[in-house]
Amino acid sequence: MLLVCADASAQAQQPELTQDTKIDFSTKAEPGLGQGAQTTATEQSTLPEPPAEAPPVRPRHKGLVLESTAGMLGFAGNFRHVAPPAFWLHTQLGFEVLRWLMLYGSAELAMTDTSEAADPSHAMAFPIWGFGGGARVTIHATDRVAFFVQGDIGALTAYVPHESLAVLGYANAESLHLAVGGRVGVEWYQIDRHMALVASGGARDATGFSRSIGGGDTPIMWDAALGLRYTF
Repeated sequence: MLLVCADASAQAQQPELTQDTKIDFSTKAEPGLGQGAQTTATEQSTLPEPPAEAPPVRPRHKGLVLESTAGMLGFAGNFRHVAPPAFWLHTQLGFEVLRWLMLYGSAELAMTDTSEAADPSHAMAFPIWGFGGGARVTIHATDRVAFFVQGDIGALTAYVPHESLAVLGYANAESLHLAVGGRVGVEWYQIDRHMALVASGGARDATGFSRSIGGGDTPIMWDAALGLRYTF
């Protein structure tokens, strides 16, 4: 009789459970209690600490350099009265002997026409192509920005039917002739130090594009371009 009364009293003290009652079966110990607190402290002590400062910047890579630019080629001598400024592509492949000195070879192609000397119905489109080589000196202002100056020597010619430019007074432009000049520019190195953006401009004496009749001409060509360089 006493057992029955005790069991009934215990059931009366237990709370009633409804359908949405949540029961927590978690075995995680409270912080600061027994072994659970020691485990939590151990896990926290093994977490990596944040770096005291940013990692050093990757050094610029040095080696074989391929550079391609696109821009405009113009004429400052009397040839400007024959042809307007041309669309210009220029590529050079070089090797950095030192971090500040590069030797290179180059090739170029420009497209223009004779619309300055002839009416639209008689204007003739033609390419100008050439090749050369030279040396570049580079000075770094920061780790990612550098300025350069280069000097080059090569040859240029206009690819036209025979005597097409001779009748306009520029017979020498139809064959390869010496061109000597220089260029200055700026390089902006990217996060990948193999690659850089390039902006440059230059001028040269293109001897073949002087007037072959009358004389007194200074066949200066100028150029301006944007491009990319990649160091292998």
